[in-house]
Amino acid sequence: MDIDEEKPTIDEGLYSRQLYVMGREGQARMASSDVLIVGVNGLGAEIAKNVILAGVKSVTLHDPTPTTWLDLGAQFYLTNADLGVPRAAACLTKLAELNPYVRVSDASSSNLTDPNFLSKFQCVVMVNAPMDLQLQVNEYCHANNKQFIATEVAGVFGSVFSDFGTNFLVNDINGEPPSQCIIASITQANPALVSVLDDTRHNLSDGDVVRLDGVNGMPQLSGQTFTVTVKDSYSFEIDADTTGAGPYTTGGYMLQVKMPVSLSFDSLAKSLEYPGEFLLSDFAKFDRPGVLHTAFKALHAFKAARGGALPIPGDAAAADEVLRLAKEINTAAGSTEELPEEVVRSLSLTAAGVINPLCAFFGGVAGQEVLKACTGKFMPIKQWFYFDALEIVPPNLTPELVTPLGCRYDSQIVIFGKDFQTKLGQLNYFLVGAGAIGCEMLKNWAMMGIGAQGGKVHVTDMDTIEKSNLSRQFLFRSSDIGSAKSVAGAAAARRLNPELDVIAYESRVGSDTEALFTDQFYESLDGVTNALDNVDARLYMDQRCLFYQKPLLESGTLGTKGNTQVVVPHLTENYGATRDPPEKSIPVCTLKNFPHQIEHTLQWARDLFEGVFKQVPEDVNKYLTDPNFMTQLQQQQNTKLDTLKKVRESLVTTRPNSFYDCITFARLGFQESFHNSIAQLLHNFPVDQITSTGTPFWSGSKRPPQPLNFDETDATHMAYVKASANLRATNYGIEGSWEDGVFLEALKNISVPAFVPKEGVKIAVTTEEAEADKAGNAEDGLLDVDAQCDAVVSQLPSPDSLQGLVLTPVEFDKDIDEHMEFVTACSNLRARNYKIPEADMLRSRLIAGKIIPAIATTTALVTGLVCIELIKVVQGKPLEAYKNGFVNLAIPMFAFSEPSEPAKTVSKLSKGDWKWTAWDKIDVKGDLTLSQLIDFFQDEYGLEVTMLSYGVSILYSFFQNKKKTKERMPMPMTKVVETVTGNPINSNQKYVIFEVMCSDEEGEDVDLPSVRMILQ
Repeated sequence: MDIDEEKPTIDEGLYSRQLYVMGREGQARMASSDVLIVGVNGLGAEIAKNVILAGVKSVTLHDPTPTTWLDLGAQFYLTNADLGVPRAAACLTKLAELNPYVRVSDASSSNLTDPNFLSKFQCVVMVNAPMDLQLQVNEYCHANNKQFIATEVAGVFGSVFSDFGTNFLVNDINGEPPSQCIIASITQANPALVSVLDDTRHNLSDGDVVRLDGVNGMPQLSGQTFTVTVKDSYSFEIDADTTGAGPYTTGGYMLQVKMPVSLSFDSLAKSLEYPGEFLLSDFAKFDRPGVLHTAFKALHAFKAARGGALPIPGDAAAADEVLRLAKEINTAAGSTEELPEEVVRSLSLTAAGVINPLCAFFGGVAGQEVLKACTGKFMPIKQWFYFDALEIVPPNLTPELVTPLGCRYDSQIVIFGKDFQTKLGQLNYFLVGAGAIGCEMLKNWAMMGIGAQGGKVHVTDMDTIEKSNLSRQFLFRSSDIGSAKSVAGAAAARRLNPELDVIAYESRVGSDTEALFTDQFYESLDGVTNALDNVDARLYMDQRCLFYQKPLLESGTLGTKGNTQVVVPHLTENYGATRDPPEKSIPVCTLKNFPHQIEHTLQWARDLFEGVFKQVPEDVNKYLTDPNFMTQLQQQQNTKLDTLKKVRESLVTTRPNSFYDCITFARLGFQESFHNSIAQLLHNFPVDQITSTGTPFWSGSKRPPQPLNFDETDATHMAYVKASANLRATNYGIEGSWEDGVFLEALKNISVPAFVPKEGVKIAVTTEEAEADKAGNAEDGLLDVDAQCDAVVSQLPSPDSLQGLVLTPVEFDKDIDEHMEFVTACSNLRARNYKIPEADMLRSRLIAGKIIPAIATTTALVTGLVCIELIKVVQGKPLEAYKNGFVNLAIPMFAFSEPSEPAKTVSKLSKGDWKWTAWDKIDVKGDLTLSQLIDFFQDEYGLEVTMLSYGVSILYSFFQNKKKTKERMPMPMTKVVETVTGNPINSNQKYVIFEVMCSDEEGEDVDLPSVRMILQ
């Protein structure tokens, strides 16, 4: 690849989330890459947007085609005022606004077959271009080491073709983090067998390369790389002879080394005739790619014979002609397979429409191919990819229904008909979240006209816009930083389509906002689409949709991975029906004393930050300002002594008066955390200690640490001291400094006491011991914690004597570099203690901040898939038409499956079996009395109510006090709820939900769905 030698500076604030996908090297390569995009229809605009947001060096547009009504349904940067204006010129300025680091220009007057012109670009993308022009441009690109991508959308069909030349180097084929494991043993053999601890699979394959580090007993292996042969999930052979080496003793890590792979591609001309194996998108359509390959060739032949004109929408004769051409091509290729006529005819009938959902999907796929071409990261498509959404094409549409009306929705009308377009315009939809997925969804809905003809779009998001959002949340600009995402997103969507009726809210969804998002609000909706980044909010919205019987469209991304799920009342299972297992927590003893992964040291560093710079200042402020502080502290028996000691340190023993004192605090903190505590641990558990079972104490995942001696020439040592001192200064309102000279001068004069091990100190080895130690705050052999607390309190200055003193707690923010300086340095120093491979700030930020890697290509793709499912929901399709999707653009891989039906519960009733699902409710009208409600179940179902509850409150049970039962029986249920809970039912509340337990005549329990009492 032709890459500029000088690497450009990367704005990590802008690209922070994307860097976790592409890496610094990949981002630098992109920033040196020039891209040509030929064709700026809806698909071309999507690709341009994604590539510009990603941060290539330049994007050159080439499209002199005049704008028509058919463009406005998918090309989001074209308006009514642009009709007749060349597409590239019309959208140039708006595309350029997406990223100030990317030069965007229009070269529509240039000759696309001129080698001098094409030589300027590393990657050429051709969108819905004539085949003869594609062949000419590809011929040059293939011969001159230029990456070539051709893509098109025609109706509900689309394709991507990639040709990256005959020797394209892929540096990372899958984007997964390199595998890393702790070594358990290495044999003295040829080849040597390496085993890893059985808590983590090595995830290697034959031929992978690994590096071994920190191996004790076989030092000649450390720092060396080896090719592996896998034996099982926890062992592998390396190409090394260790028969003459000393025996393995302890220690060591295995780290996978990713090796580059060279790929060779065929030219477009050759691939058209000999396409090879297609990248499959849907196993349910296993034979579809081959059919579409032939059908698209026929469509191009049809266009070539008519001066580039597409078949007229609804033209049956044109569809017959395309089918005839397809059959000729099929026969000429020697195929004996019958072509499915419906597929070929549908391609012809819908080809004039370039619709937003398909453009968003293919814009993500093709956009990622551009980034692969520019960076050599991830596996390119080899070489053809086809996808269709044939199931959304309505049957039996007349030519009259699909005739364009001369409006911005013509591209959809020619496929779905004008009546369906009216349906879309009348929808009332709720978009929950206005971040990356939310922005793309608002854009899609604006193009599709959802809520634009009598309907409404509601969007809510409680977050404000940050700089890091701008690289993928394309509706926002730098001038929007600090504004509410929902408000800015809604305003931007209206600019894309002034007909869009969108209402923005700045509230989270949850029980605390049900007065805003009321029963009436949800009942007015036609459906809900989630654009959320946390499971709790997703589960809440899932329950709302279950209750109000509303369709839910769900999606999410993780770097190059994306997933979509469609939830349809009574047809599919709900989102919360299946859940991922909870995330594993790190045992306390591992964090405190026996870390063996960088994740452990980062969590320890986060906890230290939280404790020292946030929690302690907050406790000090409470002591100074809250008269009830000591009373409240009495309720915290296990922690009150430690809290008081830290307050004493903050106000008496280590209270700083100058920045020099802050540096002293940081230097002594280094000594305690990375030398003294480690030395004490080794004093308690010497390196050669043997357990009662005769095994070494320091074995398995327990690795013996090594105390660190402070060295001002060590950058990590100094980074810790600098960050810690400045955070301490912030706590006390003291002016700080990051100048080396200030620290070096201060450090000369700081006296650090020599370490003296303490006897009788108990160190927790297991989680159980660590939990038990929480109550062990007494010191010096004293058991009376209260007496020790009194002694500490007697040494504290009274709050009155410190009038005006207020500390400033520091809340950790992963996006503030000064905070990450501390966490990264702190984590790496502890990692150094335990010989754990260290992590730079970028990776530390990812782990400590629990950042979700994100890139615009995946986001665009999943929203396209969601909108395809939305169309099916509006059409009322049967279960087999819906698709849940999982995509990984890095591999690349596409998998679609039919949603699962909701699980059924069978209740045996006197009238027969009742099969019900989570979607079912028992509705009762009016504010019945308790007696009437109990009678309802007896009369309707022949069941005796044994328990009735509202939330966590039991309203009635067979074992409760008879007097209470008698009092409540004549009460309306709303009064019963108020009596038991102490909270009246809101007068605007339409429903009250009860859970009921019943038994039949034989006394057997019978499961029933929730009871919904309708008050209004």
